[in-house]
Amino acid sequence: MKLISTTEELEALCAELAACPYITVDTEFLRESTFWPILCLIQTAGHNVEGMIDPLAEDIDLQPFYDLLVNPHVLKVMHGCRQDVEIFHHLAGVIPTPLFDTQIAAMVCGFGDAVGYETLIHKTTNGKVDKASRFTDWSHRPLSDAQLTYALSDVTHLRDAYEYLEETLEKNGRRAWLEEESNLLSDPEVYLQSPENAWRRLRMQDRRPIVLGVLIEVAKWRDAEAQSRNVPRNRVLKDDAIRELALQAPKDKTALARLRAVPRGFENSRHAETLLEAVAIGRNKKPEDLPDVPAAVVNRPGIGPLVELLKVLLKQRSEETQVAPKLIANVADLERIASDSEPDVPAMRGWRREIFGQYALDLKQGRLALASENDMVILVARDV
Repeated sequence: MKLISTTEELEALCAELAACPYITVDTEFLRESTFWPILCLIQTAGHNVEGMIDPLAEDIDLQPFYDLLVNPHVLKVMHGCRQDVEIFHHLAGVIPTPLFDTQIAAMVCGFGDAVGYETLIHKTTNGKVDKASRFTDWSHRPLSDAQLTYALSDVTHLRDAYEYLEETLEKNGRRAWLEEESNLLSDPEVYLQSPENAWRRLRMQDRRPIVLGVLIEVAKWRDAEAQSRNVPRNRVLKDDAIRELALQAPKDKTALARLRAVPRGFENSRHAETLLEAVAIGRNKKPEDLPDVPAAVVNRPGIGPLVELLKVLLKQRSEETQVAPKLIANVADLERIASDSEPDVPAMRGWRREIFGQYALDLKQGRLALASENDMVILVARDV
């Protein structure tokens, strides 16, 4: 099975693919020991054309493929594509467009929450995915025929799955819903790995200025270190260590050595000095220089039973409309609907309000009741 390893071969493949109305795309990569994913293989297929590209080949320039990814006349079909898009954005600054994520489409079409690739293929094409090569080392060369067969099947099966989903969307009239969700994947902010924003990944209950200041600077320090050394964040410091550093704000190596979450002996490493400098910067930040942090959300007392009713309503509306519950609302949304007079959550906007949000408000305000009939939950309108 041929693996494209030269720019000339890639240009020829991309010329064929550019004539297709859509192409399917998948990647194989490794990131267990690095901060940035190592792109090991690109699989792609269009109508009567398919190919696999070796990004690790010495004599290949991937620019023809990157140009194809942003070709506005060719739809790019991918499944659960956030990590794949992150790779393309990091390596070439491109985001595939236009983009069709079959995982999102499957949720819109009633296949359940975050449906996996294997399940999608089985439900849409009755096909079976060979999982034998899933966890192999994709950076090792040469790749075996078994690996290549497995990898190529990811994009050939996806053609049929896409056409099934496309036909379903045409019938149920929900294409606009999918486009609304897919637009989020086209936002470059989703894929930026800016150290300045690294603190937003960490949950911290204590919102005192000194704690927030140290948290921001230490998280920034860790991400900068991880990126420059190209190692996972936890290889530099674990999240628990950052939280402890934010709370304790050590001023010297002796205080640093007393922290339980910081690795033993770290205070004597070559990184201790720059870490303590980051702590000092955070400790000395003025409150007015800190970013605005939303106030902690406090639920209104006694809303527990109402939240439970909203969960039942969400399940009923999900089954009725054949849309995955996860795509409509989460528990935090339900808590806001139950607790707030004017809940500002996605479920109160657009198509979500149409199929669930307005029903939720009617239930909360007594205009709607839930009842059981023939072993099913039904909705009963009430005059209030």
